[in-house]
Amino acid sequence: IIFVNYRMQNLNWKYYINYMSTKENKIMIPEETVRSKIYLIRGMKVILDRDLAEFYGVETRRLKEQVRRNKERFPEDFMFELTKEELEDFRQQFGKTNKEIMGLRIAPFAFTEYGILMLASVLNTDRAIQVNIQIVRIFNKMREILLTHKELFLELEKVKNQFTDHDSKFL
Repeated sequence: IIFVNYRMQNLNWKYYINYMSTKENKIMIPEETVRSKIYLIRGMKVILDRDLAEFYGVETRRLKEQVRRNKERFPEDFMFELTKEELEDFRQQFGKTNKEIMGLRIAPFAFTEYGILMLASVLNTDRAIQVNIQIVRIFNKMREILLTHKELFLELEKVKNQFTDHDSKFL
């Protein structure tokens, strides 16, 4: 199993959140920080429960409790729990320190973009709503970037095919 991490750079975003929340009464998490917490698992872009709990300013176990209480709101395409094999692979690929590895003793929930949207209604706090809006905007931006690259790839393929046809005429 291969996990992809959209890690850009690690910033001290906790300080930034506290500064912004007192300055503008608005929560802002740097885009790079959110991107660094997005993983590709089972072919879906997801954020783990512990990272979302940190963004929302709640304990991971409290977030999981709310999700379990509202299980019907989280179908498999919104949220899933990592299997033991996935958890072990994840630890090996991304566990840099003993503390990080020990923090993953229990299989985390992985939330897709839709699951993250649903979390705002379950947690029902101003902070959760603000953070969710920001995360959804980042997911949309990533989607736009991927579509742009796809269009460029298709254009390159078209040019390549034209050259191949052109070359075959001369042979």
